[in-house]
Amino acid sequence: MYFSAAGNDGNAKDSTSGTWEGDFVDGGAAVNDLMMQFQADVLGVPVVRPRVTETTALGAAYLAGLATGFWASPDALRAKRQGDVRFEPRMDTNERAERRSRWQRAVERSKNWSE
Repeated sequence: MYFSAAGNDGNAKDSTSGTWEGDFVDGGAAVNDLMMQFQADVLGVPVVRPRVTETTALGAAYLAGLATGFWASPDALRAKRQGDVRFEPRMDTNERAERRSRWQRAVERSKNWSE
């Protein structure tokens, strides 16, 4: 999670619409509320968990549907995306900066560790 924060200043915007709903998550770890809240806190942005967290098969089905014309466009699929739980950042800005700083120090110390 900390590595995801490296380029994120909490003010991200969608490149097409100029608005941004938050980070969408999926996969097995996404069902862990504590982890998702911590991610929102560290990133300083909302984290949205969808109703379907195992999206590999869903993505394949969506791509097949696009390829066969079942869905007209990727926009038709975006309309189907449904968030289930939204985790809002609650960590104080100073605490977030301190934790990121400690993480960066740890990363720097670990470089060239192996011989």
